[in-house]
Order: sequence, then structure tokens, then C-alpha cells
Amino acid sequence: MLDYPGVLANPYGRSQRPNINISMAKPEQKNQIAQNRKARHNYEILETYETGIALAGTEVKSLREGRANFKDSYADVRNEEVWLHGMHISPYSHGNINNHDPERDRKLLLHRNEIRRLIGKTKETGLTLVPLQLYFKRGKVKVELGLAKGKKQYDKREAIAKRDAERETKRQFRARRMSI
Repeated sequence: MLDYPGVLANPYGRSQRPNINISMAKPEQKNQIAQNRKARHNYEILETYETGIALAGTEVKSLREGRANFKDSYADVRNEEVWLHGMHISPYSHGNINNHDPERDRKLLLHRNEIRRLIGKTKETGLTLVPLQLYFKRGKVKVELGLAKGKKQYDKREAIAKRDAERETKRQFRARRMSI
């Protein structure tokens, strides 16, 4: 008779095997739709949040075609709800008169405690909410939202100089490896 530690015996005298579901877990797949490249250049990202987004059916179909644009989009908190402004989702190519408005405000779906935390953070001077990327995760559209602080012009130049220096050192290492 097999005995497993920590498992209670059933009333019939046999111990039951623990119900363990061992499966090969697949890593989370993110199918990226759009990315806000300017956000990381213009802002210093302090925290990120994964949020859901309330969409119409034709918006989801349009996103599956990859037709979204983050230019000049931002998020804010109104009446204990988070709203995304300025994100352009093109009308669905095979839609009819019931197509969505491409520039409408869209509600972001967060837990209440996260929203309360964001209210406190955005009250601080200089902090804002910017969308970083839009992707599909398990068939649902998700938005990666960043709590960000605006960079000054000299910070941007410093980041560019640092990136160029790293690129140059990598290039030199590659050249040395090739000559050996």
C-alpha cells in the first residue's frame, strides 16, 4: 500500500493519491499589435500595469489586422475609472455602417485597488499614464500601461549618447573577434 505524506486516509482504509496535475506549462504568448516607441524616449517609466480594454467587436477585428496607432495617446483617471484617450484604431475593412469611431475614448479594466493607487500617483506633479504596447494574450486584447515621468531634453540626449557608446563598443568587440 502506497502512503503519501500529508494525505489523509479515506474511510475505506486506503490512502488516496494526491490530485496533482503535472503538465508542461507553455510560456505566456504575447502577440504584439502595436508598440509606443516614443514613450520610452520621451518618458522615464517608473511602473507598468497590464490592463484589459473595453472594445467593440469591429475594433477587435481591426486589431487582428494590426491597425492601431498610439501617437499622442495617454490615459487618465476619471470617476474612479481609467480611460485611454487618443488611440486610433482604424475602422474594420469589411465593416458596415455599425463600424466604430476610430478616435473614441476607451475604458481600461483594472482592479479597484490598482485604480486607487494610480489616483494617488497621478496626483503627484509630473507623473502621467502612457500606453506602452497593445497585444493579444490568450485571445484577449491587453494594454501595457506605464506610470511615467517626462524626460528633459538633456536626459534624452544623454540616453542617446549612452546608447551610441554601447553600440560602438559592441562593434569594436565584434571587429576584434573577427580579426583573431
